[in-house]
Amino acid sequence: MNRTALHILLSLAARDLHGYGILQDVAQHSEGVFKPGPGIVYDNLQRLIGRELVAEVHHADAETSRRRYYRLTDSGRNALSEEVTRLEEVVRVAKLHLQRS
Repeated sequence: MNRTALHILLSLAARDLHGYGILQDVAQHSEGVFKPGPGIVYDNLQRLIGRELVAEVHHADAETSRRRYYRLTDSGRNALSEEVTRLEEVVRVAKLHLQRS
């Protein structure tokens, strides 16, 4: 899973968000270190929708706004959980290697 997709799934794990909300959330939870542009986020959103990891949902302010909201699907939550487990293993192995040096 690429970095942008991971951050999108992390953002959507807590709540439904529109694209700009995802951009803001990614910047916040990465403490400003990772700030992907809108094009990259929207391209990744389309891929995640295609893989059925994210779904576009109707939202209350959709009546007064053109914003599209996105939600993590059950498959997306499972994929995120698997990626977190994979990354934990990478960190565990890295720590072992660093202790040996």
